[in-house]
Amino acid sequence: MNTLIKQIEVIERIDQLIRLQATGTPEVLAYRLGVSKTKLYRIINIMKDLNAPILYNVAAQSFVYEEAVGFQFGFYEKQRSTSWVNPFVG
Repeated sequence: MNTLIKQIEVIERIDQLIRLQATGTPEVLAYRLGVSKTKLYRIINIMKDLNAPILYNVAAQSFVYEEAVGFQFGFYEKQRSTSWVNPFVG
């Protein structure tokens, strides 16, 4: 399970750097993340499988999103409907 959490953290970090257009070259990004270039490309391909529109911009020397997207992983509290009745409360 720890491996999954680490991979999600790496995806979140890549997402943050892409938004800032500050990933650098694939070699630089792999070094920053402490992974091999091969593993970096595997993670980017996973992101693409999750519909992340990632491209590499040669002029900016950074991975970029082709269009505005958001990434969120985790649980959050949903807004409760006012008509919902808790059966456990008297």
